[in-house]
Amino acid sequence: MLHTNDYLEYYLTLVGWLINGGIWNMIEDSGLFAAPFAAIVISEWLRARGEGADEGNKGVLSLARVENRFYTAILVIILACMPLVNVSIDTIQFDRSRSDQCQYSIPNPADTGWETSFSTLNGKSATVPVWWLFVHAMSKAATAASVAAIPCGVDLQQVRMDVNKARINDPLLAQEVADFTNDCYARARAKLFMTQPTLNNDQLNDVNWIGSHFFLQTSGYYSDGFSGFRSHTPRTKWPYDATRDAGLLQTTCQR
Repeated sequence: MLHTNDYLEYYLTLVGWLINGGIWNMIEDSGLFAAPFAAIVISEWLRARGEGADEGNKGVLSLARVENRFYTAILVIILACMPLVNVSIDTIQFDRSRSDQCQYSIPNPADTGWETSFSTLNGKSATVPVWWLFVHAMSKAATAASVAAIPCGVDLQQVRMDVNKARINDPLLAQEVADFTNDCYARARAKLFMTQPTLNNDQLNDVNWIGSHFFLQTSGYYSDGFSGFRSHTPRTKWPYDATRDAGLLQTTCQR
């Protein structure tokens, strides 16, 4: 049985062996399969002509050599060229055990658009040479063992998508975050683009979120209330402080 780990591979494996069967039928019908045997006979004949008289009976010797090479060629053709093992969509197994182990969802082939695209293959069967069936099984076994050795890690892309989809349920808190974005973060980003300071890679990533350490710790941004980086409406959790809020009556973004 052939094993596949991807729904596209699931169908293309069958397509590939169907095409291979068609190519072999062409070679068989045209007689091209006999070309290696003709090459063997010619090469042995030329070899015998180039040998000296001390080799003995060249005809008998050449015949034995041709026979031995014929057996080898026949064995190769039977095992590696002639499609002998039947395989179809129904006998190809879709292996999703590793994805299930890592809690990673991969749809079954029947649940994807490929089911409709390749519907004409249903019921058809291809044939696979014995040797290549063995190679497929061994390569899949080696691949599966290698993949299984990789520990299940955190899908950072999925985590980022989940965070982006997260919403604040508390409407009051959501409004405060929106106010902070308008009063502080948007202004800080605008100033960053206008001044274009030199930032390292960590800082480039840091300024992409609302609680940026760069904006908090760099003067001229969240701590600069006189430049507009302050709450433009009173906040109940930060009552008026005569020293801090003299002339402003609002709270800086840093707080």
